[in-house]
Amino acid sequence: MPVRSVLTALLLAGLGTSAVAQDAADAPAPAPSAVAVWSPATGDAWLDTWLTDVNTYAGRYRGAFVDELVRYQGAPRAFVIELLDAGARPSDVYLACATARALGRTCREVVGEWRRDPAGGWSDVLERLDAGRGTETFSRVRQGLVSSFDRWARPIRLDAALRRAFPDREG
Repeated sequence: MPVRSVLTALLLAGLGTSAVAQDAADAPAPAPSAVAVWSPATGDAWLDTWLTDVNTYAGRYRGAFVDELVRYQGAPRAFVIELLDAGARPSDVYLACATARALGRTCREVVGEWRRDPAGGWSDVLERLDAGRGTETFSRVRQGLVSSFDRWARPIRLDAALRRAFPDREG
């Protein structure tokens, strides 16, 4: 098999498509309806919205994203890079490390809990860790995300609970 066909096959396999490997020039573009909508499924619409935006930010500014997790969430740089290189979504890495920090645990422990059973989304993982909606830990993760967006000079809209937590800032 020519090198180009092998590379195309690997690329298609990596994208999760079942298309038969063919020359890149002949490869059909995926249909827009075939793109799955992803959500961290934390059980909190505000958090899900802004964690989804973390994926966009980290895709453009990976270095700043990694620095944020290392400096402010206490995550080991090599571990964060390893997760991202393995294909983990930046928002999953952020949430794992932010939750770990708020719980006084390691990012590796929370990632392990996620890997144990991710089927129910982050809502189930956070409940197993006693860090779900309504807990102080969950509130600290939400507030920490606002602070991260501030450090990134990225706009973020606050919900009612966060406006109370940050009374000196606008919406």
